[in-house]
Amino acid sequence: MAQTMKIRQGDIVHVIRGKDRGKEGRVIASMPKDGRVLVENVNMVKRHQRPRPIQNSSRMGGPSIVPGGIIEKSAPLPVSNVMIVCPTCKKPTRVGTVLKTVKDKTVRIRVCKNDGCGQEIDKT
Repeated sequence: MAQTMKIRQGDIVHVIRGKDRGKEGRVIASMPKDGRVLVENVNMVKRHQRPRPIQNSSRMGGPSIVPGGIIEKSAPLPVSNVMIVCPTCKKPTRVGTVLKTVKDKTVRIRVCKNDGCGQEIDKT
């Protein structure tokens, strides 16, 4: 995937495809090389984990252990299955970019493409 992703860490996104269609959540991590995003509390999967000792457990003296068992964690989603939610109009939207001059530097700002909105998504 050569293009840059228009969704970044910290954005609120709306899931448009898959088992969690209609849910919204915050992007925990974006993986541009894989074309995927990790959204909190969306696409939850169960994984079996073995108990493991904690590294640098010098506080209480004895070695402490992370308990094992079945844990639930969120799995990455394809970036094409989510849409960014505009902070102004609170609707899922496509993302456009405009050039803006800030402190003698030209920067690209992400904007909402919904009719009548057009507000900036990035906080400058």
